[in-house]
Amino acid sequence: MKQKTSITRSRETMQALDQFGARNRSRIIEQAVMEFLERHRRKQRETRDRAILDQSFEKMNQEMADLLDYQGKV
Repeated sequence: MKQKTSITRSRETMQALDQFGARNRSRIIEQAVMEFLERHRRKQRETRDRAILDQSFEKMNQEMADLLDYQGKV
């Protein structure tokens, strides 16, 4: 269900929409907002995943250092 809202846009934005040939400004603005939100969610996921990988790499690097140290003593 759609809800009505009011936003203030700059004259330049309105002109750009008109030059783009936007017949349904609301739909274009809604699509732009949804794309923005999706990019933001993706960035959050990538940041979280990167942190998980960084933790894994630290552990694996330590294990590799221990193994190389062990091999040097054998």
